[in-house]
Amino acid sequence: MHALYESSLTSIPQLHRGKVRDIYALGDQHMLIVTTDRLSAFDVILPQPIPGKGAVLTAVSNFWMARFADVLPNHLAPEVDLAQYLNADEIAQVNGRSVVVRKLKALPIEAVARGYLIGSGWKDYQKTGAVCGIALPAGLRLADQLPEPIFTPADKAPVGQHDENITYADVEARIGADLAAQVRDVTLRLYREAAEYARTRGIIIADTKFEFGVDDHGTLHLIDEALTPDSSRFWPADTYQPGISPPSFDKQFVRDYLETLDWNKKAPGPQLPAEILEKSAAKYREAQRLLTGH
Repeated sequence: MHALYESSLTSIPQLHRGKVRDIYALGDQHMLIVTTDRLSAFDVILPQPIPGKGAVLTAVSNFWMARFADVLPNHLAPEVDLAQYLNADEIAQVNGRSVVVRKLKALPIEAVARGYLIGSGWKDYQKTGAVCGIALPAGLRLADQLPEPIFTPADKAPVGQHDENITYADVEARIGADLAAQVRDVTLRLYREAAEYARTRGIIIADTKFEFGVDDHGTLHLIDEALTPDSSRFWPADTYQPGISPPSFDKQFVRDYLETLDWNKKAPGPQLPAEILEKSAAKYREAQRLLTGH
């Protein structure tokens, strides 16, 4: 399967190259977001791509964007014709792994919803009995389901730096109390509805992060990606048990492998064996098949 580590479009100006996505300008009002096969783990971009990952992420995110279009608007602009901007070779390069979106003002936070105690939330809980300042019951185990999903925002770190958990008060200070409440409430609604659906498809969504933006009228939009294997922890429901780190459909599989290495989690990342690359690609495809039926 063809892998795309970096896109190379010369017909339009490039605005940004992120951990996974390359972003280009399409006139003044729109952008092209190309989802490459790069993999970021521990906020380090690894040197090898996961073949087909970008196409999976694009398809899964588009599935959720369509499913939640009646909950809030999103950034997608399917009415824009790429043929007006790109030549045939460039369209072929990004076909199936790109979306045209409206330019919006991105909020300076990551909106994280957690339904299970894992990852940085587990580490916070072990130290303080709380996650992002939210006190939790004593005696919870690794991967335990929480009594209720919680909103645990994070700071959006630059490429190469680690995202840091912040409190709800921090969110209010950055974007205002009204918008903070709107972001919190819609984050938890999207997570609850997605988790309920995914459970019927054999997947537990342990946690996920959303990003939001506002238009010129201040209307909140869902942007970036939604409920993909890169922005979420997906666990197989049939093998889930608390007390251990569950096997995963997402890049946690690669993270777990990296944890076995003598690596300081700083760039450059280590080379991955072919077997790890292949298994990771298969897990992404399986998550897409279960969630979308395709």
